[in-house]
Amino acid sequence: MNVAYIFRTNMSAVYQLGTMILPQLEKNIHGVNVVAMFFFDDNVYTLEKNNQIGKRLEKIAEKNKILVMACDQCALRRGLAEGSFDMCGTGSLRPKNMIKGAKVGCFPQLYSELSNCGKTVNYVITL
Repeated sequence: MNVAYIFRTNMSAVYQLGTMILPQLEKNIHGVNVVAMFFFDDNVYTLEKNNQIGKRLEKIAEKNKILVMACDQCALRRGLAEGSFDMCGTGSLRPKNMIKGAKVGCFPQLYSELSNCGKTVNYVITL
């Protein structure tokens, strides 16, 4: 089974990702294949280069080929993307000071990445 996680709720990237999902992925006991993780609002700070959870996620994402993407507008508002607000949703913004492999985008970019990843997403889970 393939899942995509959306981290939408305040602190979900710290609590659910950092203390539940990530430790299970690191131990290879999560039970499903994680295809993608999409981050909103302050959850994008998890993807900052020096964030401890982000560093762990970077290793797991690279090893398991997990798409890691931050909402472009959320990242731009927090200084983690380069570009301007009129570029949001176009796929033109670029990550800034984020973990290796992290992308920024909006739903059109997320849909495109998921449709081109070669895996069918069975469930999208919003936390």
